Amino acid sequence: MRVPQINLASHARKIRPRPALALAHDKGAVPVSQARKSTSSSQTSSKGQEPDHLSKPKLGFMGTGWIGRLRMKALQQESLASFVAVYDPAPDQAEQAAALAPEARIVDSPEELVQLDLDGVVIATPSALHAAQSIMALEQGKAVFCQKPLARTTEEVERVLAAAQLSDRLLAVDFCYRHLNGMQQIRHAIDNGELGRIFALDLVFHNAYGPDKPWFYDMQSSGGGCVMDLGIHLVDLAFWLLGGGEVHQLHSQLFHQGQRLQPPYLQVEDYATADFMLDDTNVRLACSWNLSAGQDAVIEARIHGTKGGAAVYNVNGSFFDFRVERYQGTHRHVLAEPPDDWGGRALCDWTRRLAQASWYDARIASVLDVAHTIDLIYQR
Repeated sequence: MRVPQINLASHARKIRPRPALALAHDKGAVPVSQARKSTSSSQTSSKGQEPDHLSKPKLGFMGTGWIGRLRMKALQQESLASFVAVYDPAPDQAEQAAALAPEARIVDSPEELVQLDLDGVVIATPSALHAAQSIMALEQGKAVFCQKPLARTTEEVERVLAAAQLSDRLLAVDFCYRHLNGMQQIRHAIDNGELGRIFALDLVFHNAYGPDKPWFYDMQSSGGGCVMDLGIHLVDLAFWLLGGGEVHQLHSQLFHQGQRLQPPYLQVEDYATADFMLDDTNVRLACSWNLSAGQDAVIEARIHGTKGGAAVYNVNGSFFDFRVERYQGTHRHVLAEPPDDWGGRALCDWTRRLAQASWYDARIASVLDVAHTIDLIYQR
C-alpha cells in the first residue's frame, strides 16, 4: 500500500535551527518543537498525549546477519530491551540470532513479525527492502530503527517519513559514526563558535575490501555502490556537524574498475568523489571499495575553521579504532582514542528514547538532506 504523501516541504533542505542534542546516554529526546525550551526528560506527544514509559521495550529483529546480531549484542550488553522475535530468510542466520536470545521466537516472515506485540522493530535487511519493511512496521504501530540507508532514493525516504508521521511512531537510522567518543565535543565546539567559521570539510572512507553480498553490486537492489554504502555516512556527518544547510554547486565523478561512469548509472561504482558547497562550507568527499590503500581502511573527517580545526580518523587502518582531535595552529589536543565500543550506540540511543516515548521525533526529517545529496551525487 502506498502511503499518502505528507507535506514535508517545510524541511526543504534549508538551514534549520539545530535542535537539542540527543546523546547516547539521554533519558529521552524532547520533540523538536520543544527542544530549545526544555532540557527535561519529560515529553509531550505531538498528539498531546502523555508518553508511555517502557522499562524495556519489546523488540523484533528483521534481518539477523552479522550486522543484525552485532546490534542485538549491543542491546544485551546494556540490558535495554526484551527480545521477542527474530526473522531472517536464511534459517542459519535466524538460528544464530535465536541462540543469542533464547527467549526470542523465530518467525517465518516480516509480515508475521510486525503482527506481534512489539514496541519496535530493528531492520538490517538488504537496502532494497528497507523502505517497504519500515512502512509495513510503522503502519502496524511499531517504532523502527533501520540500518542505513533508510531507503534508496529521496522519494522512498519521503514515503517512510510520511508513514512515521501518520503512525506517530519513533523512527531512527543507524548513522553510527555520530556516536564516536569525542564527536559530540567537536559538534559543541562548532556550535559555540570555538572553531570560527567552518569553511571546509574533507571526508574520506576507503575500504580495501568490498561487500560480500551479491545484491550490493546490483544498482536496483542497492541504490548505488560505495557512495550508498560508505559515502552516505560522510554526507550525514557533514549535515550533522554543521546543523543543516543547502547543497549547491555539486560536482561528482563515479568510477568502476578505473573507468569513469556516465549517467544514468546502471552499474554500481567502486570509487567516487564529490565536491559541493553546503551553504558557504566547501565539502570534499571521496569513498571506495577495493582500493589499494596500504591498509584495511582509510576513514577520516577533517574540519577546517577560521579559528581552529578538528579531525576524526581511524588508527592503523582499523574499521573500529578512532582518534578524535582538535587543532590550534601547530598544537593538537586529543579528545578521544581507542578503545571505544561505539558500534551499537545509535541503536541503544533509539531504544532508550523508545523506553521514554514511542512517538515520532521530527529530527529524523534530516535524513531528507542526506537522501537528496546522495541523489545529486548520482545525478538522478
